[in-house]
Amino acid sequence: MPQKPQTLEAKIVAKSRLFTVEQVQLRFSNGVERTYERLVNKGQGYGAVMVVAMQDERTALLIEEYCGGTDDYQLSLPKGLVEPGEDVLEAANRELMEEAGFGAQQLEFLTHLSLSPGYMSQKIAVVLARGLYEKRLPGDEPEPIRVDQVDLYQLSELTARANFTEGRALAALYLVRDLLEQRGELQR
Repeated sequence: MPQKPQTLEAKIVAKSRLFTVEQVQLRFSNGVERTYERLVNKGQGYGAVMVVAMQDERTALLIEEYCGGTDDYQLSLPKGLVEPGEDVLEAANRELMEEAGFGAQQLEFLTHLSLSPGYMSQKIAVVLARGLYEKRLPGDEPEPIRVDQVDLYQLSELTARANFTEGRALAALYLVRDLLEQRGELQR
């Protein structure tokens, strides 16, 4: 294992309601010094969750909502923050009900994914949801969310769509497809 660099100085250089930017001066084991900037999540929030909700053995639900970062409507998986007092599975089921109008009888934590570990500390928990039933909870979204779907064997076609660019969602969909195939629960 490589030796982690020594932190010479760390300071907050910007802060907003959503983001804290930290500047870190590092010295690597070979003596080279560099300044990094990163978005940090020090003690703020309880994590986040992304849900791969299976409508049937091959079909996962997608949602389409406005995304401020890209300034357009994007397809992705239901996702959101874990609220105080919730565990990851409870948060996954709540977000699924709020965003897609379904609850799940079976929820399984799969892994954590990061988006850009070079400058972000945040990770998102990926949860597989099955045994769906209709149930809608009010959410915090400013407008209704459109629900769509994708066949797990048509993911390359999904990536060709201009309104699907969420890398974590794509990774989660491939992960679920491979996992279900390995378990013998999914076949072409």
